Amino acid sequence: MIFETLNISREGAVLLVDIMAPPMNLLGPEMVRDLVSLIQQSEADNAIKVLVFRSADPDYFISHVDVTRIKEYRQEAAKLVGEASIGLLFRYLSASRLVSIAQIEGRARGAGSEFVLACDMRFAARESAIFGHPEAGTGASPGAGGIQHLARLMGRGRALEVMLSAQDYDAELAERYGWVNRTLPAKDLGDFVQSLAHRIAKFPAAGVAAVKDRVNAITLAPVEDFRRDSDLFGEGASKPEAQKRFQAALRHGFQTRDAEMDLAGLLGRLADD
Repeated sequence: MIFETLNISREGAVLLVDIMAPPMNLLGPEMVRDLVSLIQQSEADNAIKVLVFRSADPDYFISHVDVTRIKEYRQEAAKLVGEASIGLLFRYLSASRLVSIAQIEGRARGAGSEFVLACDMRFAARESAIFGHPEAGTGASPGAGGIQHLARLMGRGRALEVMLSAQDYDAELAERYGWVNRTLPAKDLGDFVQSLAHRIAKFPAAGVAAVKDRVNAITLAPVEDFRRDSDLFGEGASKPEAQKRFQAALRHGFQTRDAEMDLAGLLGRLADD
């Protein structure tokens, strides 16, 4: 498997997937195209059981979507799910027979958070992982599953806090809120995740798939709910107020590596303009 934004290594039934999309791992059409191809090829190979997603960038896991290329990345998602929606693409991953594990170091905001939430399990580096949902600060709402997952994982109050504050949340608080399974010291994270992945990969595929299917039946929102959130994001992001705020954010350094080290601060300054 050769991709533009993903580097793949295989260890038996486990694929290690390193996200590499300089300068800051924005989710754009190239990454979505690669994710579609990765899922298709992995599902077609019955010997592959577990996907472990990591980042080659210590500061950014997936920063968020590229707001200048929304139509393009949505079209890439449609090649797998038949609809122009990364929310439906991420839900497809959740429903897949493949077990997906996110090993998170650096920032996972917006669609980056929604991607790790779509994974079956999430483990974060205690020192460096940062999570956030900045959409409300730009006049939009989370459109790729964030609302569905966070409300179920955190409960109403905490989910509203996370999404309406548009603040950054460190790994310790994310663990307390249920955003991730657990945090570990960075030096232990990789060994822990790989050990777990290989353990799961040793078990009979039918049993693993049955467990995922039943847990999804209880906890994974219907396709219609993901589709509605995706539509609302598209509608919200296209409104004049949101477009004005996107342009103001871009002038303040939005979608640049250095400025987004503190995206919450950037959004706060927009509110004062």
